[in-house]
Amino acid sequence: MDEEGNSTCYDITTVDHFQLYLEKSGEHSAILQSVQSVLPKNFRELLLDKSSVNVLGVGSGGGEMDVQLLSLMQTEIPAVPISADVVEGSSKLIDCFKALVAKTPEIQKIPFCWHAMSSEEYEKLVKTKGDVKKFDFIHMIQMIYYVESLEKTLKFYHSLLKNNGRLMIIVEAAHSGWDILWKTYRKELCGGSLSEYRSSSEVVTCLKSLGLNFEEHLVPNTFDITECFDSKSVAGDRLLSFMTATDRFRESFTPEIRAGILELLRNQCSTEKEGRVFFNSNLSCILVNA
Repeated sequence: MDEEGNSTCYDITTVDHFQLYLEKSGEHSAILQSVQSVLPKNFRELLLDKSSVNVLGVGSGGGEMDVQLLSLMQTEIPAVPISADVVEGSSKLIDCFKALVAKTPEIQKIPFCWHAMSSEEYEKLVKTKGDVKKFDFIHMIQMIYYVESLEKTLKFYHSLLKNNGRLMIIVEAAHSGWDILWKTYRKELCGGSLSEYRSSSEVVTCLKSLGLNFEEHLVPNTFDITECFDSKSVAGDRLLSFMTATDRFRESFTPEIRAGILELLRNQCSTEKEGRVFFNSNLSCILVNA
């Protein structure tokens, strides 16, 4: 079933920048390595005595992580049927997700329900229908920055958990390079689809204020941003565009702001090793109990 929405979180240029970022950063590998050490135990706990399992991915992008998570889940509970709902604001990324499913034999038996809409639109849809579908496992990977209200979003998705369910949030770690960059240049960078930057610090504070029970795991990661300091590098410019959520980094800021961002990236957000600059892109994996 398709739930079609008109809004998208990303335009086509941004999707291209995002794909380049994924290639350069190794972020998905870092996340996968971390969840493989954390989740099997959680899966076994939350799936005890379940005759079927419902999974919801929110802001799933092109599905790279969803496919890995579903495969991991099938390995842990091979006899239990799994169904998957996907909420994603970009129709282009949903098409990429469907193509990936078509190429992944081990998950082709899983029925998917696609919702091409923002998180807020999905919340409205659920509340309008009144027939609330509950889930055993909900994941929100690198999408918490795009929601309008952090508190309302966390409350809503937590309310969709079945007994013994888990909500997994993966977000940039407090004090990471992202956290330093976006909080230092909050005024210049926040706008458009990203009106307020949040790291694990804000998520943890909100979960505590809601009285929810959770555990937090660090996902260490760094990636090479040396090309960003070469004004002739097309890849460097595209990477900077993604990192600052702008279409064209070198044309989007005054020379002073541009120089300040580059200086901050080099000296406070990164470490240098053998002439290369490595950005601190640590993440946090937060598992919230029902």
